[in-house]
Amino acid sequence: MDYGTYRGILTLVILVLFIVIVVWAYSKRTKNRFDNAANAIFEDEKTHNETISKEEKESEK
Repeated sequence: MDYGTYRGILTLVILVLFIVIVVWAYSKRTKNRFDNAANAIFEDEKTHNETISKEEKESEK
């Protein structure tokens, strides 16, 4: 096999890998996990704000 054949095989392998990743990313099984990851920042902010409110109430006493 020559260099051109290796390049062709590598291109095909990378194309198949790309298609597999796209199918995995858009599959319904991973939607819930990705939605949770996308909304995690908002949950952290809510928890942070609750902690600050609690600390402010304690400092007023």
